[in-house]
Amino acid sequence: MKIYEIGTGYTPIPAQMGAATEIVVEELTKAFLAQGMPVQIVDIAAAERACTDLPIMEVPVPGCFRRTDVKLGLLHKLKRVVYSICLARTLHHLLKNSPEKVVLHFHNQYNLFFFLKLVPEKIRRRAKIVYTNHSGIWRLPWNEICDTIRKRYFQEAECMRKADVVFVLNGETRENAVKHLGLDTSRLAVIANGVNVDVYCPLEEEEKQQAMAKWDLTGKHVILQVGSVCENKGQLRSAELLLPLLQQDTNLVFAYAGGIVDEAYQQEIEKFAQEKKLQSRIRYMGALKPGKELNSLFNTATATIMASRYEGFSLVSIESCAAGVPVLVDDAGVVRVGEGSVVVNGQNIAEVYEKLKDEQAYRSLCDAARTNAVDNYSWEKIARMHLVTWAE
Repeated sequence: MKIYEIGTGYTPIPAQMGAATEIVVEELTKAFLAQGMPVQIVDIAAAERACTDLPIMEVPVPGCFRRTDVKLGLLHKLKRVVYSICLARTLHHLLKNSPEKVVLHFHNQYNLFFFLKLVPEKIRRRAKIVYTNHSGIWRLPWNEICDTIRKRYFQEAECMRKADVVFVLNGETRENAVKHLGLDTSRLAVIANGVNVDVYCPLEEEEKQQAMAKWDLTGKHVILQVGSVCENKGQLRSAELLLPLLQQDTNLVFAYAGGIVDEAYQQEIEKFAQEKKLQSRIRYMGALKPGKELNSLFNTATATIMASRYEGFSLVSIESCAAGVPVLVDDAGVVRVGEGSVVVNGQNIAEVYEKLKDEQAYRSLCDAARTNAVDNYSWEKIARMHLVTWAE
């Protein structure tokens, strides 16, 4: 069966702004193509799409909705609705004219919800409908999220109930789906996202030094956080956790990069840095393009840090591992990526930082991070897991 990977309409594919779901669609498509599978991306029409040889079917939308945006406001939500309606029309036409059954792999609740509402069931039966739940909130305890699911994620709940196959990124989401949505375990699979281990990789020392110079980090110890700047990702929590180290080690820099989703939160971080007189060592690095540019920044870091309260899967953490850079994981969050990561809190952060300065122990941790990414999270392996599940 031919596979159609459905872009969300958030940012165009190839992803130019580190939009995690778009990266997943892009990399899965590449992995399927490498394995000889017939696959095509369905994505929003966009004039600013990066040059690519990926097979992409564009969904036309009104011009005012083609602009890339990262703010999660009313216009963004309206754009997703408009794109989803246009997408349903495109997929309806595709299925009517398809000579064989196909796989439609959705990654966004709006997209599948409107498809289910607008495309007749007789037409929908021409496809195996696959849905991947990327939403981090589903992995939290049910008593904490049931009201939020009912008010804001009711669309996703319906998508999961009606899809032929549902992929989730972690065991907690699987448990919630089975216990509280009544999903049959036979059509539910836990498959993590992957990482392009050729793009995200350790650089040679000369290249690392060039990257350090580019970002004015020469001679610094860098703890880096990558992700959208907002309360859930917790850049301010990271800064507070690292504060004793920043005050003791004048060579330490906390750098963070990602699109600013919440301007007020960004101002809180800046205020914190100003109050602690650390403006030069709590640095915002901007929104970087995924791939080579982001890998270069990873390679400037002694370690990365993840303080998110909830994540479906921390793509940036496994990218850091692939770059051979250990990950410090705040133990108050849910992110865990295995070998090459260290759980930290206010009690052990100073001890962990000292171990990062031990050359032998540090090199072992870096090697473990890279091995973990290559052995367990390559897109080739992840794509094979998808294909096996669809074939069952």
